[in-house]
Order: sequence, then C-alpha cells, then structure tokens
Amino acid sequence: MQATKPYAILEAPSSLGLHTHGVERLPAVLLGLGLQRLLGASHAGRLQPPRGDNQIDPQTHTLNGQFIADWSPQLADAVGGVLDGGQFPLILGGDCTILLGALLALKRRGRYGLLFIDGHSDFYEARSNGEVDGEGASIELALVTGRGPARLADLEGKGPLVRDEDVVLVGFRDHDEQQSYGGPPPAPDMLVLDLPVLRRIGIEAVIAAAMERLDRPELDGFFIHFDADCLPDALMPAVDAPVPGGGVEPAEAAMLLREARQSPKAAGMEVTIYNPDRDADGQAGRLLLDILVAGLAADAT
Repeated sequence: MQATKPYAILEAPSSLGLHTHGVERLPAVLLGLGLQRLLGASHAGRLQPPRGDNQIDPQTHTLNGQFIADWSPQLADAVGGVLDGGQFPLILGGDCTILLGALLALKRRGRYGLLFIDGHSDFYEARSNGEVDGEGASIELALVTGRGPARLADLEGKGPLVRDEDVVLVGFRDHDEQQSYGGPPPAPDMLVLDLPVLRRIGIEAVIAAAMERLDRPELDGFFIHFDADCLPDALMPAVDAPVPGGGVEPAEAAMLLREARQSPKAAGMEVTIYNPDRDADGQAGRLLLDILVAGLAADAT
C-alpha cells in the first residue's frame, strides 16, 4: 500500500466521556508495543485533557460535558497542526468523545465524511442518556451530526460537524441495548452497514458500499473512527462496554482499514476504547496492534 501522507501520531488520552478509567493508557501501551516504529510515523505530541469533575453537567446532560466542550477545540487545534504539516493524523484516545475535536478540525477546512467503525452506534439522545449514566462516549455520533445541546453539538457554531448523508456506520451490534434504553436508530440518510448486514453480504461488499459513499466528489475527504469494541468480545474483552454477539473479525477490520486508508480522501483516524486495565496478559493490546499494522502499514498486503 502506498500511503499518500506520512502518519503523525497524536496522543489524546481522554477518559472524560466515561465514568471508568483506564482508556487513557491506550496511547502509552500501543506506543510501547512499537506502533510508531511499525508505521514509520512521527510523534505529534500529547494533548493532556482536563481532569473533569465526574458530574453530569446540567446544561449538556453529559458527564464532564463542559470540560469536553472546552477541550475539543484544543484537540482540533492540535489535529489541525498535523493537517497543516501535510501529515495524516493518527489520534490515539481515549474515549470516543475525542471524535468531536477531530471532526471540528476537519469542519474548519471543508466538508468531510465519517467512517464509523464501532460495536455501538453511539447515537443516544443527550437528555435521555443523562438519565441513564450521561456518558459522552454513548452519544458522540449524535453530537457530531448536530443532535443535542448546542454547547456540544454546535462547537464554534459549526455544527453539524458531519452531515447524515456523509456518515457510514460499520459493524455495530448493540440493537438490543438501543431498544432497552429507548435509543433511536441511526438517521435514515446515514449508510448503515451493521454487523447483521456485514454477515449477510460479506466484508468485500461492505467495503465497496462504504467507499462508494465516502469517495464522492462533493466530499473533501473523510475521517476514520475505530473503536476496539467493534471486535468480538471473546477476542477484545479489554473494553468498558462489551457487546455480545460476535463482532468484526480481526482480518475483516484490517481489510476495511487498508481499503479506507488507500483512498486519497482518507484524512485522519482515531483509535478508541481499548482499556489496558482490563487486559492483564496484554493479549488484547497485541491483537489491536496487529490489526492496526496490518491495516495501516505502508507495506501491508
């Protein structure tokens, strides 16, 4: 694979979107396993998030909501610096709320799509989610598509950060959980390639459909969100909200990343939710490393 831009790894070790901790160690573990060397990447720095107060903010109905709102533009600035340097930002989270800063950086530059690879759709409504646990990592897709309190869903007055028709969801399998919590399904204009669809039509057809949507000429590019809980729970138990019922297999995930990264419109990527505190023997972290290298390394086949 011939990458058009070199990787620059940016650490964004946020756990603001979760009640639990541990995901903030994701960057250190992957870097310790050699991710930077294996990808031939540079290191763009570490943007330390605020500590937060672990309270559900009444204005945003979201855990640490004001802290997320204040920190996301700072993350956007850091991502923007990587983009301005002609590099491909590979953002190591952290929880899924880092998506807000990443997409804000791109929205400042034009119209970008989103390849959302996740075991959850993360499309809950902020107010009802606040009545459950308020975790921002459950609502980031709703927020970046302009749904929710303006403090989070209209950052810098630029919301939505991505249009519904420019979103492709791949691999989510939390349908039963959505129903039990009264969460809405993904919006009709989004391209939904959930796990049942993937199993029915196969990964090659899923990739073809996703890239047809994301390579459209009206898009300036697209961003890749990769959540470790898209993988089968049996292989990736080191996540904070495991979802039963299989998952995107490692070879499928690597193939999807490889095809997406080959597109000249691929503009950046984030990796989220792997929790080293839940990975006593390190096996899940090594699996995640293998998938990323197989999908992203320039000499991957």
